[in-house]
Amino acid sequence: MNLTIHGNHMEVSAALRNHIAGKLTRIERHFDQVIDASVQLTVEKVRHRAEITLHVRGNSIHVEAIEDDMYAAIDTLVDKLDRQVIRHKDKVKDHHADSLKHQAAGQQSQ
Repeated sequence: MNLTIHGNHMEVSAALRNHIAGKLTRIERHFDQVIDASVQLTVEKVRHRAEITLHVRGNSIHVEAIEDDMYAAIDTLVDKLDRQVIRHKDKVKDHHADSLKHQAAGQQSQ
């Protein structure tokens, strides 16, 4: 997964980069077809905003979180993203059950 981290009105430290990369491993564990992730960190007076756009095959998932602390914003962001990725994975999953014809053929051969 390609990870791009960009900061507006702030310097993105190595500790912040490591925190984001560590949190995003949880997303890769749930859904391994992630192509690209772009993280945007913004500081506005007292608000800290974290946004991510996750490009997966055939779709893009965009999530944002606003908190008083940047680390809290990243944690909230990853929680929201995790729920959306699981929901996307369920949509992509094949929900078609085997037809009765195939089930009967499998039982007769045994």
